[in-house]
Formats: sequence, structure tokens, C-alpha cells
Amino acid sequence: MARSSILRSLVLSRAMLSRVRPFSNHLTSHPFPSPQSHSSVFASLAAATIASSQLSLFHHSHSLSSASGPSDVVLVNSEKEFNDILTKVQDNSLHAIFYFTAVWCGPCRFISPVVGELSKKYPHVTTYKIDIDQEEMQGTLGKLQITSVPTLHFFQNGKKADELIGADVAQLNHITEKLFKKD
Repeated sequence: MARSSILRSLVLSRAMLSRVRPFSNHLTSHPFPSPQSHSSVFASLAAATIASSQLSLFHHSHSLSSASGPSDVVLVNSEKEFNDILTKVQDNSLHAIFYFTAVWCGPCRFISPVVGELSKKYPHVTTYKIDIDQEEMQGTLGKLQITSVPTLHFFQNGKKADELIGADVAQLNHITEKLFKKD
């Protein structure tokens, strides 16, 4: 909610800066805006308000996608839990996707519904979602060299088979189909 207010303020101030002439040279310019520039300011304010409300709607409709995710995706809440799951995947030769994400990450919010749909499409593959901002995950992130989000690690038969960095939906679909499609 606070991020939405900040974004709205930034959009509004940007519109004001681009449309309103500063009064830096007050001796040679008229101190009051002309009616034409006044309507221009009003138009800018209206456009900024509409744009920020649309951004606000986008933010609200997608803000939970990175935080909670579909029920088919397993949330990992601690480093110990992650290590236990990774050991289980490797020891039992399981298929898995580890999805490293952050609530503040726009590309993560963009790709999160796709990850959820793929987890439904491939029920024999367990998808684990890890929020990189969890304090206790920092050591693991360093060991795995997770430096940007979204990052997805694909495990086939308990071994890391591929990695995807970024929100490339076509590549995500391609890798998932290549590794996990049942014939």
C-alpha cells in the first residue's frame, strides 16, 4: 500500500515537472500561469491520477502472486526447510523446480502465475517457492549464487538439469516441457 502511494506521488511529481514551467526567472516571466498552461497542468494532473490509479490496481491485483502463490506451489520458510527439501529431492531422485523470488520484484510477479500454472500442468514435479528476503536464507542464497530474481533451478531425477534467470515465459515453458513432459 505504501509503495502504491509512493509510486502515485512520483508519477504526479513527474507530470508536474514535465508540464509546469518553473518560476526561476521571476523578473521576466509572469508570476501566474496563463489559462492555457493552467489547463495543461490540469490535464497532466488528470493523466497522472488515472495512470497512478491504474498502477495501483495492477499492484493490488498482482501483489499477492509473489508472496503466497497457488496451493500447488510449496512455500519454503527457512534455510533448514530448504536444505531438508533439497536433500530429499537429491536422495530420492525427484523432479523439482526451485523458484527464487521476492515480493518487491516486478518480473517475479509477472512470471508467478505461469509458474503456478506449470505446477498444475506437471503434478509429478514439485515446485518450491523461496522468498530471497527471508533473513535466514541469505547463507543458502550465497552458496547457490542466487544474485537476481526470478531465478528457477530445475531438478530432474534429483540432479540439477537447468537454470533460468529472468522472467522469460517462453524459455520457462520450453525448459519445463523438455525436462518433465511425460510421453
